[in-house]
Amino acid sequence: MKKTILTILIITVAGIGSYWGIEMYQFAEGVKDDTPKFVESLLKNKVQNGDIIFQSSKSSQSKAIQIATKSKYSHMGIVYKTNDKLFVFEAVQPVKQTPLNEWIQGGADGHFVIKRLKNADVILTNEVLNKMRQAGEKFAGKNYDLYFEWSDDRIYCSELVWKIYKEAANIEIGKLEKLSDFDLSNRVVQQKIKERYGDIIPKNEKVISPAAMFNSTHLELVFKN
Repeated sequence: MKKTILTILIITVAGIGSYWGIEMYQFAEGVKDDTPKFVESLLKNKVQNGDIIFQSSKSSQSKAIQIATKSKYSHMGIVYKTNDKLFVFEAVQPVKQTPLNEWIQGGADGHFVIKRLKNADVILTNEVLNKMRQAGEKFAGKNYDLYFEWSDDRIYCSELVWKIYKEAANIEIGKLEKLSDFDLSNRVVQQKIKERYGDIIPKNEKVISPAAMFNSTHLELVFKN
């Protein structure tokens, strides 16, 4: 009798284990098939308006930017919540607001990092956040700046974020540099420079890189995927 009961218990446990194994497998496969939406759902309670998000983009210039700035990250934007949905305000072609799950798919391997201004709860008041949105609206629809100039006529990703924070919160995130401060010796970088500028390279042009902003002491890590 005891042997029979033991056998039944073993079969029952094995059956339950198999059931949960299948359920967990299906759950994992579902996450794998829909990663950006799953991550967005996960982030809704973690991110705040004004958070800054970084990724390695799939653009043709990404590798050159990574090499020149000695950084993994070549693209960035500002995260906003609108009607309980997450968006990234970014400088692409043109400057626009992109749904977060779409933005994630634009990066290499779905990898991204979110950072936040230290003391954001104190500094980024509703008034300041509204100013940030208003500052960004001035750039919405503008062309992406392939030449990394400091004017407002066209604008690139890190320049957009830097100028929004500077205007709305009077905070400079990342040290401004010159083009000549970057490592321009690599063949990949030189090829891209030749493509953009020809023989006249504006080495004294004021620039701000994703790397400089990523490494800013004003920011702290919030999330890394």
